Amino acid sequence: MAPITIHRAETRGTADHGWLLSRHTFSFADYHDPERMGFGLLRVINDDIVAPGKGFDTHPHRNMEIISIPLQGALRHADSMGHNTVIPAGEIQLMSAGSGVSHSEYNASDHESVAFLQIWVYPATKNTEPRYFQKAFDPARRHNRFQLLVSPDGREESLVINQQAWFSMIDLQANTSAIYHLHGKHSGLYLFVLEGNVKAHGEALTKRDGMGISAESTVMLQASSATRILCMEVPMEALEA
Repeated sequence: MAPITIHRAETRGTADHGWLLSRHTFSFADYHDPERMGFGLLRVINDDIVAPGKGFDTHPHRNMEIISIPLQGALRHADSMGHNTVIPAGEIQLMSAGSGVSHSEYNASDHESVAFLQIWVYPATKNTEPRYFQKAFDPARRHNRFQLLVSPDGREESLVINQQAWFSMIDLQANTSAIYHLHGKHSGLYLFVLEGNVKAHGEALTKRDGMGISAESTVMLQASSATRILCMEVPMEALEA
C-alpha cells in the first residue's frame, strides 16, 4: 500500500434504501472496489442516515470489533448479551463480537433521522467472549487536543478494543495545528474529517474526506477552519498473537 491514500467524500460508494442512506468509504455489501477493501485492519467506515423509527433488524456478527458513533440523534441498541439501551450523539458504542453475537440497531426517534458512523476493525484474537461497552465523552476535552476514545488497554477512560488500535477525536479551531504521535511501530493512521478543512501531511482535506497514512511516526494536522477529525490508528497487517 502507498504511504498516503486519499479517499474523497464524493468517491465513496452509496446505497439508498429509502429508510437508509449509507456512504461506504470501503467496499461493503453491493459496493465493491478491489482497491478499497480497507486500510490495514480497518475494514469498514459506513456513514449512515436512518429514517425515523427505522433500523437494522436483528442480525449476527462474529470476530469483528464494531464501533458506532452517533453524530446526530440517537440509536436504540439491543443484543443477545441482554443489553437494551439508547446511544445518543456524544456517546460511543463498542461491541466486540468475538465468538458470536446478534444485535439490532434502530433509530430511537419516530420524528427525526439519526446519523452515525459504523466502523469495523478486525480483532487481534478470534472467538473471544463477546463484550459490550458504551460511554459518553466530554467534548470540551477534545478542544485543540486529541481525546482518546478507544484503546487496547482502556487508558484515559477509553473503551477497550480487542486490537492494537487507538481511536481519537480532535476539534481544531481555525488556524491551529496539532501533531498526532502514533502508538504502534506497525501502525498506520486513517483520518476521517467530520467537519471543516484541514491539511494533513501537506494534503488538503474537507468534510467526509478520508486519508490513510502509513510508514510515519507522526502526522501534522493544520486546520484552516473549525474542524473535527476522527483519527483511527490500526495495525497495517495482522500481528502474531
